[in-house]
Amino acid sequence: MLRYFHRISGDRPPTTPPVQQPNGNVTAAVNQRPPADDVRGTDTPPEKVPRRVLPANFAPNEKESGPSLFESIMHKFVKVDDNERVTQRSHSLNGSLPKSSLPVGICADTDCKVVNKAEAAFQPLVKVKDNAVNFKEKANQENIVVVETDDNVTGPETPGMLPLASHVKRSREDGSKFGSLLNSGKRVRFLDGSLELDMTKKEAEVASKFEWLDPSRIRDANGRRPDNPLYDRTTLYIPPEVLGKMSASQKQYWSVKCKYMDVLLFFKVGKFYELYEMDADIGHKELDWKITLSGVGKCRQVGISESGIDDAVLKLVARGYKVGRVEQLETSGEAKSRGANSVVRRKLVQVLTPSTNVDGNIGPDAVHLLAIKEENNVLDNGAVVYGFAFVDCARLRFWVGSIDDDASCSALGALLVQVSPKEVIYDSRGLSKEAQKALRKFSLNGSRTLQFTPVQSITDLVNNEIRDLIHSKGYFKGSSHLLDHVLSNVIHREITLSALGRLIGHLDRLMLDDVLQNGDLYPYQVYKGCLKMDGPTMINLELFFNNEDGGKSGSLYNCLDKCVTSSGKRLLRNWICCPLIDPEIINKRLDVVDDLMANPEIVPHIAQHLRRLPDLEHLLGRIKSSLQLSGPLLLPLLGKKILKQRVKVFGSLVRGLRTALSLLLLLQKEQPLISSLTKVFKLPILTGSNGLDQFLAQFEAAVDSDFPNYQNHNVADSDAETLKILAELFLEKAAQWFEVVHAINCIDVLRSFAVTSTFSCGTMSRPVIVASKGTSKDNGRTVLKMKGLWHPFALGDSGCLPVPNDVILGENEDGLYPRTLLLTGPNMGGKSTLLRSTCLAVIMAQLGCYVPCESCVLSAVDIIFTRLGAKDRIMTGESTFFIECTETASVLQNATQDSLVILDELGRGTSTFDGYAIAYAVFRHLIEKVNCRMLFATHYHPLTKEFASHPRVIMQHMACAFNSKSDTHSMRDQELVFLYRLASGPCPESYGLQVALMAGIPEKTVNIASKSSQKMKKSIGQSFRSSEQRSEFSTLHEEWLKTLVSISRIEDCNSLDEDALDTLISLWYELKTSFISGK
Repeated sequence: MLRYFHRISGDRPPTTPPVQQPNGNVTAAVNQRPPADDVRGTDTPPEKVPRRVLPANFAPNEKESGPSLFESIMHKFVKVDDNERVTQRSHSLNGSLPKSSLPVGICADTDCKVVNKAEAAFQPLVKVKDNAVNFKEKANQENIVVVETDDNVTGPETPGMLPLASHVKRSREDGSKFGSLLNSGKRVRFLDGSLELDMTKKEAEVASKFEWLDPSRIRDANGRRPDNPLYDRTTLYIPPEVLGKMSASQKQYWSVKCKYMDVLLFFKVGKFYELYEMDADIGHKELDWKITLSGVGKCRQVGISESGIDDAVLKLVARGYKVGRVEQLETSGEAKSRGANSVVRRKLVQVLTPSTNVDGNIGPDAVHLLAIKEENNVLDNGAVVYGFAFVDCARLRFWVGSIDDDASCSALGALLVQVSPKEVIYDSRGLSKEAQKALRKFSLNGSRTLQFTPVQSITDLVNNEIRDLIHSKGYFKGSSHLLDHVLSNVIHREITLSALGRLIGHLDRLMLDDVLQNGDLYPYQVYKGCLKMDGPTMINLELFFNNEDGGKSGSLYNCLDKCVTSSGKRLLRNWICCPLIDPEIINKRLDVVDDLMANPEIVPHIAQHLRRLPDLEHLLGRIKSSLQLSGPLLLPLLGKKILKQRVKVFGSLVRGLRTALSLLLLLQKEQPLISSLTKVFKLPILTGSNGLDQFLAQFEAAVDSDFPNYQNHNVADSDAETLKILAELFLEKAAQWFEVVHAINCIDVLRSFAVTSTFSCGTMSRPVIVASKGTSKDNGRTVLKMKGLWHPFALGDSGCLPVPNDVILGENEDGLYPRTLLLTGPNMGGKSTLLRSTCLAVIMAQLGCYVPCESCVLSAVDIIFTRLGAKDRIMTGESTFFIECTETASVLQNATQDSLVILDELGRGTSTFDGYAIAYAVFRHLIEKVNCRMLFATHYHPLTKEFASHPRVIMQHMACAFNSKSDTHSMRDQELVFLYRLASGPCPESYGLQVALMAGIPEKTVNIASKSSQKMKKSIGQSFRSSEQRSEFSTLHEEWLKTLVSISRIEDCNSLDEDALDTLISLWYELKTSFISGK
């Protein structure tokens, strides 16, 4: 069979053996950076050395001239020698194979000057300089970020610290998306059960060769051990004597790897991509690749061919890993043409992470990378300042801003819920314990996995240095907003600019200069003139995820999401985060919804156009980032792939925008719909000589001419320049194209509102939004009147709609109503559902959507506060009662008369008397000092006696009834039936014992509890009787009486000053108002 492998003609050129350089000529690259990004050497390319794999007595046909082809490739077909017993690796070897998540640190390079070995071992990699030109040397030299381990923050920097699922389970999850990666033709020597067998002599040699990777000896770039608080897990120290023994190809790999120890580094060798040592372990575990003792320097390695590398990278990134690719800048033939001992030049050209991967982030969810900075000093009022910056690499957009927060970190929670970042970069040394707990707390909600990257700058750049860096590097030169203009809209500019500098350093390390140079910069305000909802409120109301399993089902977003496009879904999420408070703008949106519902025949045509649209936002971002000919585009194989992809993106964008313009031109013929739409968004000029219609037609012709088969175009060298010119001309009207995309997104969301309102299973009505007293000086009023209110996405036990109820709070055309509802009723009676329904209806109304009720009159709410449910957070060390008090404190500090406050069973997390005292004090403060709209659900029935006659409180309860199964009076035969309907007055009892029976507690135990309850009521009956007397005399009456008594003590009526007279007038007005309201 060997004759089929013989070389047809010509001899194979002899392979030049590796040249060992003297030890004195090679040292660690401690402070100097190579003059070029690529690493050069003086050795031959790392080729595989043929190894004997057949029986010892095997001899090929030696009569043939020259070595046979089979001899040259037989190392690919090796098998384990039967005479070698591969056994279990020893503990020492296992210790020398750290996971990717282990902290690691200093780099080595071939272009280094000779330094003292002892000094090189601990000489700092980064020196402090004062000018902005040396930004990398100060904060990120050689693309290094110092990371401090913080045990208080959960979530690994890489998934290497997470328990690994079985390969079968992962294959089922990822098989449909990525396909099989096993047909890669790897040139490896398979080790049967390589990680589970004993150590051989050859493996022991490998262990001793890489002993500097052993956890007991490993150090970072500055010579620090892992137990040092400043230990940098992203860098690795390589001893100088080890570098002296490395070949040039080994130095190429380790000079890059020692700077990117947190990155899985694929090293290009010929037509294969290989992972080594600790990266090989991850490749084996995640992708089930077999490990071989081969590769650069005969280390442990796994590999895959060129055809499978893209899928492998996407698969690893999808599992949370950072993946880099070291590419060959030339072929081995080109390297040898420079000299017999020349090595193939290689360069790190790409680092992909879950938060920056553009190709893998195609979908409705925006992927954000957030950098946050906390002010070290606390202000006098106890507030804390946070500066932040985040980026969406797919859409090429940056946002910066700052927030003022308190110890509860509620504003920080709102930021995290609104942005929903994939990864958070923060200063572990400068971030308080409370902020770290907030990061953990809000990362545990929802189904998205949030990665934390704690970093520590070796030196903080001052603002002038960051500005100089941005200008010198040309960052944000493609932005429509200048940096100074954006910062002028930020309150705390210093800390915001510091956070932006940290984000820039991180992206610079990931080699994302295209994103930094072409990105758009915007200011971001967490509460930007909208209905304010802090983080706990968004979670309590289940706006985006349900609290049961973290999924989207059972959330307001899922209820309203009838959008067709991915960009429309993202806009809907932004709208839910920031509902409107201006009645005029709200009514403009409602007018569009009315017009769409009045013209149902146009809605299917809109949906038909929307379904044909690609993700225009992502495509525009991709085109902006491709304006410059980046480094990877110049590589032989990778460059063609990138260019082919860019041609496809440009063609898809042109075709998609044509569909978008067709829809807008169609709607221009629809009156009065187009008039309503143009009040919601700005529409650019579409027709005429300066219109986008004719402008786009030119690019359609260019695509048909130059790239007729743009979906699968065979690229040529000239296509790169052609595409660059077309992109530059196309983006001359970038602002108008973004207006078109925004208009399409608004149409998609408003169409979704119309569909939701039309096809809802319950009654929906247009809300009447009136001006509130806080926003209008004339005719303003505070009102919340909803008749027939039902929960928009909670079904009853039999799948039917929840029972509708009427909620009326505040001033109304029918008269004056109290602004506070004190709600009682049995457990499972529907109190919490009513509270949530009220809040959700308010949010939907201020979004510009119909609400789930028969009629709704509402003055705009400025803030919604919630205290719902009983839950603790073990992972953050917070008890149920602590969470109650934290959320209640935010209410007391920030509520206004235009706020809506929802409190559910406040005080149940502690003792009965302490809980009642807290509930009483909070309730009284809110109704007498704040006087906001409030729904207060409680089981403390003495509160109903205490505030029964209070003019600002109305009593209602969730009705229930008993269904007798027999004539006996047994508690078991009395079935408690929940009616889920609001009834006047307080609930007679809490019916806790009946609910206990329904829950399965034995009847004998419940009977004992009933007798004990009667005894306790009798023993404290006097207290109950004294509380009954409060039903006719409230706390407000006390204040009135005290006022009258203090004024009556003035003996000389002529000496009454103006303040006393004003007090009498105010008291008369309150008495009159109370009398008119029926109290």
